Amino acid sequence: MGIYNRLIIPRLIDLAMRNDQLTGYRKEVIQQARGAVLEIGVGSGVNLPLYGEPISSVIAVDPSAELLQLATSRASTALVPVSLVQASAEQLSFADAAFDTVVMTWTLCSIPNPVVALREVRRVLKPEGRLAFVEHGLSPQPGVVRWQRWLTPFWCRMSGGCHLDRDMEQLIRAAGFQIGSLDTGYMKGPKPWTYMYQGSAMTH
Repeated sequence: MGIYNRLIIPRLIDLAMRNDQLTGYRKEVIQQARGAVLEIGVGSGVNLPLYGEPISSVIAVDPSAELLQLATSRASTALVPVSLVQASAEQLSFADAAFDTVVMTWTLCSIPNPVVALREVRRVLKPEGRLAFVEHGLSPQPGVVRWQRWLTPFWCRMSGGCHLDRDMEQLIRAAGFQIGSLDTGYMKGPKPWTYMYQGSAMTH
């Protein structure tokens, strides 16, 4: 599994994240971003070409050195200054209240301790800052939930830790955020993988 996790999974993630169906979600999330931006789970950098005014800079973190290597070329052509940092979202090295916006796109599903990571996000956001997010997660339909619960242990092992059955709204609230806006619904595709949570949250 070491070689699979290190070499194969990053390329599978890059391929999955370049799905054209995700582009509209990305654009809507990034349109909310302002000022100094922290992107959590930048992966292979698919979001980076979408950043522009009124964003002043982007610091983009990911725990995977292989994914950050894939992100390098996208960072070099971005319209705003981008710094790539290998780091865990659960232990950010940035000062309190350092960022105007934190962006997360399909990230919370694979973080081992998502509430810990979200508390770190809340810490580094300015008091008036915003968390802008889109995530896939727990469906409201019991029949789909049963499939999500059944598939998740196997899917986690094959996909680098991705959980299909996390209630993203509950996780964000559990970290102390106030939900500002939230749209939910299925994207086209198999329902266990495609129930989306898109919105924004504030630190208070």
